[in-house]
Amino acid sequence: MLKIAFHPIYRHYLPAGHRFPMEKYELLPEQLLHEGTCSHPNFFEPEIPNDKYILAVHDPEYYYDLVNLTLNQRAARKIGFPLSRTLVEREIRITDGTIKASEFALQHGIAMNIAGGTHHAFTNRGEGFCMLNDQAIGARYLQHKGLVDKVLIVDLDVHQGNGTAEIFQNDDSVFTFSMHSKSNYPFKKETSNLDIALENDTNDSAYLNLLKDTLPNLIAQQLPDFIYYLCGVDVIKTDKLGKLGLTLEGCKARDRFVLEQCKLNQIPVMCSMGGGYSPDIKTIVTAHANTFRTAQDIYF
Repeated sequence: MLKIAFHPIYRHYLPAGHRFPMEKYELLPEQLLHEGTCSHPNFFEPEIPNDKYILAVHDPEYYYDLVNLTLNQRAARKIGFPLSRTLVEREIRITDGTIKASEFALQHGIAMNIAGGTHHAFTNRGEGFCMLNDQAIGARYLQHKGLVDKVLIVDLDVHQGNGTAEIFQNDDSVFTFSMHSKSNYPFKKETSNLDIALENDTNDSAYLNLLKDTLPNLIAQQLPDFIYYLCGVDVIKTDKLGKLGLTLEGCKARDRFVLEQCKLNQIPVMCSMGGGYSPDIKTIVTAHANTFRTAQDIYF
């Protein structure tokens, strides 16, 4: 069974006019249930994990400043959300969702988180709507439990996974691959193990050809025990914060190819949803729902 992390706290209320579409976290599970892609047993509620799993990745001073709401104003502004206890709890529960989904992926081949993909969170700071790096914490958790050795992070969000690159910059046990918009945020890029920077308006065929030329070889070279897939849908042409040119079908084909490669190579995969900022919320929900539909089709 496909296991999916979701908690009502994922739908966090922001000030009117905020550009982050929080409502997608409420609408997406509703859509998956309504259409029959998923049923209630597919979903599990994340809890509050032991701090030690978060502190295996994040600097204690930063983490406890976050928890105690004592971050300085400049650091808080870079995150992009008004800080509150509920917001921080939300981030911590998202992280637990990814930790537990990682364990479910080992059992079932795949598991997913309705939220997550917080790849702009660095060891000692947050930015770009990210506070704790859920997939980095998940990778460390699996390694510390002795469940996996080598991890591959496949980050196909439109923005470079700069925080993830920084966290694992001196760690050969986690290979970071980011394929992103060249001229988009973050404007100061970090160095992943493999970065592919795409020109503006890159279309479906160019994107998919590049991915197909890259990912199978990467898997063959790295031989990972586990894959984290960050499947942001901000690669779509209509996205307000993206600069690429994929269609909804192109984005769905991207997901299908990645998940087929994981299944073909019998490598467990955990998927975090990442970004999506198209003006029409229906487009965002459809694009994310396609990832879950594709997972059900391939694995179950």
